[in-house]
Amino acid sequence: MASIKKVVLVTAEHHPYHKLWVKLAERLSKDLNTSLDVKIEDYVYINEYGDKDEYGMAWLPQILAEYDDGTVKVLLSQLPLNQALQPDEEKAIEIMKSKALGS
Repeated sequence: MASIKKVVLVTAEHHPYHKLWVKLAERLSKDLNTSLDVKIEDYVYINEYGDKDEYGMAWLPQILAEYDDGTVKVLLSQLPLNQALQPDEEKAIEIMKSKALGS
């Protein structure tokens, strides 16, 4: 199985949860012991590799993983919410680790 080369965050600094997405990406890259690449409004990259809506348009922010075999996988494109409808950081990390490690 391929190993993760780096975690990639594609974000927009004006997004209301920009700082939270940065925090999540930093924590994930630390937990996975890999580098982090933060791309600001890189729509070419996100349109090629990211999740898209029903019209084929990608959105920001999204966290992806690049593997040493050249594949790119979306780890998180929407924040999970808790029962109070607030972003659930622990659930987000759990989701990303599960997708990144293929379990």
